[in-house]
Amino acid sequence: MSTFHPSELSIAPRAASDEDEALDESPNGALGPTGRPKRHIPEPPLLNGHGPAKVLALCNQKGGVGKTTSTINLGAALTEFGRRVLIVDFDPQGALSVGLGIPAHQLERTIYNVIIERSASVGDAVIRTGVDNMDLLPSNIDLSAAEVQLVAEVGREHTLVRALRPVVDHYDYILIDCQPSLGLLTVNALAAADGVLIPLECEFFSLRGVALLIDTIEKVRERLNPKLEITGILATMFDPRTLHSREVIQRVVERFQDVVFDTVINRTVRFPETTVAGAPITVWAPRSAGAKAYRQLAREVIAREVAHAR
Repeated sequence: MSTFHPSELSIAPRAASDEDEALDESPNGALGPTGRPKRHIPEPPLLNGHGPAKVLALCNQKGGVGKTTSTINLGAALTEFGRRVLIVDFDPQGALSVGLGIPAHQLERTIYNVIIERSASVGDAVIRTGVDNMDLLPSNIDLSAAEVQLVAEVGREHTLVRALRPVVDHYDYILIDCQPSLGLLTVNALAAADGVLIPLECEFFSLRGVALLIDTIEKVRERLNPKLEITGILATMFDPRTLHSREVIQRVVERFQDVVFDTVINRTVRFPETTVAGAPITVWAPRSAGAKAYRQLAREVIAREVAHAR
């Protein structure tokens, strides 16, 4: 009978290696995973300075579609192109903070204090992450009370806008990780954002909720934030081996055309590992297919911003 040792139950991730599923690196013009010819994405331009920030809300009322994973890894990838990034945990579950190895439940200042207490400034709550040029505005379960407390406030939909205003000029991108609902906190994120990035899991149940989300985005645009637009739809948890995943992508592209990013995030064990490691995939497994995909997404996000500014 073999001897059991407690270390055999350790959940620590295995050491990062370059062994991973292959990223589709077909040349421009060839068909990519979206079924469209891949478009040329120019090299991101160098910056002479920082700010004002482009504010992007990563939003989908369905949970488990990769919002938090995409916020962390897109933010980290943007820093590799010289961008200064603030990621905002706007979900009471605090998964964004946990994903970076930060015990948010022990923090004295979080986004909750910033939006509820007049004496708390955003600068008091922002903390540095292990990634150079990427800061975090953390959250914890306290934020769940904010939705109730804000109901009686005048201009309650613009509370986050006011909270972020002092730091907008310090960053190039502010990425807001929204909670999986279309409640007041999510409306605040949409009212504060320039664009919405919609992570969409490659399965049919995800498709059903997108129409409701887009309806909410349109209402916020009409009533609260005229500049709000959909930056792009990101297909996540894609499994190229299954007909189901390929059919979902085809349907999404047929409906939303060029709004869908060329970049597709494949399903991989690497992402759960990064949560345990408390680091972005670009740091944990920098040459993996997942890291390359998020760098490619960062290039697309920057290219769309540059094109929109012209």
